Amino acid sequence: MNVFELLKQDHLKVSNIFEQLESTDEIASSQRQTLFTQLKQELDIHAHVEETILYPVLKQASETREITVEAYEEHQEVKDLLAELEAMPIDDEEWNDTLLELKSNVEHHVDEEENEMFERARTVLSQEQIDDIGNRIEEAKRQQKAASA
Repeated sequence: MNVFELLKQDHLKVSNIFEQLESTDEIASSQRQTLFTQLKQELDIHAHVEETILYPVLKQASETREITVEAYEEHQEVKDLLAELEAMPIDDEEWNDTLLELKSNVEHHVDEEENEMFERARTVLSQEQIDDIGNRIEEAKRQQKAASA
């Protein structure tokens, strides 16, 4: 499977979870907690497969090295915000502010990936590599989801 299409599907899935979370102000904390748990799992798995499968390949090429290093840093910011959210009560007003900060960081990262990194990556990866990395990511995601189930 094409790695870029696969990762774009992940981005869309996460965006949809954010939308659901933002519309949960009036619903039970348990539903918000379920959505947050789902969001965290999706972001954790997505970051893991990018950092272990795609980014190491892109970091080797001069055309994609700088943006890849930046992507690692952005992932760390997202992980830090997820840890903050996990540590505070979900009904805390600060939780909502931190969630909005997380969403903003994720949207910025997605925009850079889809509009800069993926374009540059297409110039350094062959179609065979694009498909191979996609297949490896798909399998790694399956294994991660099975392990966390």
